[in-house]
Amino acid sequence: MNTFSKYIKEIEFYLQSDNATEHTYRPILKSLIESFATEINVVNEPKRIKCGAPDFLVFQKQQSIGYVEAKNIGTSLNKAEKTTQLTRYFNSLGNLILTDHIEFRWYVKGEPRLTAKIAKLSKNKKQLTPDLEGIEQTKKIFQQFLNINIPLVKTPKELATRMANIAQLIREAIATALNDEDKGGTLRDQLESFQNVLLKDLTGRSGVI
Repeated sequence: MNTFSKYIKEIEFYLQSDNATEHTYRPILKSLIESFATEINVVNEPKRIKCGAPDFLVFQKQQSIGYVEAKNIGTSLNKAEKTTQLTRYFNSLGNLILTDHIEFRWYVKGEPRLTAKIAKLSKNKKQLTPDLEGIEQTKKIFQQFLNINIPLVKTPKELATRMANIAQLIREAIATALNDEDKGGTLRDQLESFQNVLLKDLTGRSGVI
């Protein structure tokens, strides 16, 4: 049984069990990713980074290659692409795969490159029908994902764009913290101090910070 046949069979087994959650499929996906190269490592739920917490970090010899964000089977990836979470990832992660474990979408610096489905999910969401063409395309996605060389910043414009994206992420993070009464704490005290001393019109809304 080849790698994809085994992967599809294992996914299908848990689909039919009626007891699976999104995290049930993580080890299966991890094994699939690792099958594409002998010297890569895949970390499930790595440490949180500035833009959030992607589900998988893929690295080789301590050098980060890219990230994989895995949604539950049947999740609309079209809708997932439009979420705040994925927007942050597109702005910050140079090499990313988004998947629902059946469809795989590859992005480079936030731009879509390739997409493929390895199987068709039945209406009752219990059976998978393999798609041979989609499997071959998915192989290409992972091969290119693992071998891509993300260029360094070379111009002031590229640097300014990246810094602006980071500033946007920081602004959103601060706004979220301020809106959470349990976690605002010292940050909210600082905001009130700035309001009293410097800027009376300063607010904690993400559009104003």
